[in-house]
Amino acid sequence: MKPLVAIVGRPNVGKSTLFNKISGERISIVEDTPGVTRDRIYADASWLDKHFTLIDTGGIELASKDEILVQMRRQAQLAIDMADVVILMTNVKDGVTANDRDVAAMLLKAKKKIVLAVNKVDNVGDLPFEFYEFYNLGLGDPIAISSTHGLGVGDLLDEVTHMFPEDADTEEDEDEIKVAVIGRPNAGKSSLINKILGEDRVIVSDIAGTTRDAIDSHYVDENGNKYLFIDTAGMRKRGKINENVERYSVVRSLAAVDRSDVCVIMLDGNEKIAEQDTKIAGYAHEQGKACIFAVNKWDAVEKDDKTMKAFEMRVREEFAFMSYAEIIFISAKTGQRVGKLMELINEVNAQHKRRITTGMLNDVLNEATHKQQPPSDKGRRLKLYYGTQASIAPPTFVLFANSKELFHYSYLRFIENQVREAFGFKGTPLKFIIREKNEKKM
Repeated sequence: MKPLVAIVGRPNVGKSTLFNKISGERISIVEDTPGVTRDRIYADASWLDKHFTLIDTGGIELASKDEILVQMRRQAQLAIDMADVVILMTNVKDGVTANDRDVAAMLLKAKKKIVLAVNKVDNVGDLPFEFYEFYNLGLGDPIAISSTHGLGVGDLLDEVTHMFPEDADTEEDEDEIKVAVIGRPNAGKSSLINKILGEDRVIVSDIAGTTRDAIDSHYVDENGNKYLFIDTAGMRKRGKINENVERYSVVRSLAAVDRSDVCVIMLDGNEKIAEQDTKIAGYAHEQGKACIFAVNKWDAVEKDDKTMKAFEMRVREEFAFMSYAEIIFISAKTGQRVGKLMELINEVNAQHKRRITTGMLNDVLNEATHKQQPPSDKGRRLKLYYGTQASIAPPTFVLFANSKELFHYSYLRFIENQVREAFGFKGTPLKFIIREKNEKKM
């Protein structure tokens, strides 16, 4: 496993800015509002030839009784427990605060390797007098940085990577199935991931919109299958996105879909399917992702022997453009059918990356054209010469014909249905590209 580096400290000292600077991406939301980063946010990072996983944490306020702040403190503690090296962020403009002392004491008690970063030292040259006050925390030599301008970050990373365990694994992992868990706020996305992981990695609260960032969680099952679960911020309607923070969260959710192989689209079994659900699913469909509809909170639904079938029909009607997607009824709370969901994730991922031979494809195409004659217009008939699979994820086929114009949408839909009937391709969209015979190949 790659070394884990956690960035901790009280709220609003610049942890997320440093996180984004090191990871090279705007993964963590950066605002001047204390407490914006509430969960542990993960990113792969590297310095020189050393790869590691970076964790950004919500600010630690040890004395707070506020529910969200208490959970943030728990999350930060979990990050500290997991980390090989901890960066304690402080802020030269505020000096050493009581909260800084409390966090330093917490880290010393945890017996972790600690690097003390003093942020907002924005000018090159002599260090401000206030900088030397940080020696009083008893954590060794502080390192002056400016996370906004990148000053001193190289020195900080030199010190951090120097502390890595000698046997640390710094290789990249290509075998992981990347799963984005998407849906409206409060559909149970975080609860599902916590149930799978068996630990409280993501804050779970009945307050809609608790998860603002997309959070990466690595998981290996008992068969050695590797997964990367991306818990996305719940997507709200644009009209309800008042703050910048919320707007970033929607962008983050869409980016999570882009990074994924499989999208688990969470629906609340107690609520009607809303326009926002179809928009979220539509984006995953447009991006060509393997998709599963997970109808959550099924344990809390009053039902008889017809309820499940009726809900399934409703899903099929509302998401008619995604007839290939799988539907499963689960309870993230009780764990009902969560094991079956994991099996489905493996299955649709395999279908999403499936390749079939040109010979097998053309046998099906020939049979299809005999079954239903291609359309004609003004005495000219469509001729389908042959097809080949160009790529996977999603499976993409190039069909060569005498005319693009004659290849009506309805006939293409018929061809798709024949291909699915022959090969399955469960849970994944298929893409078809029509080429006229005299056109250059791709």
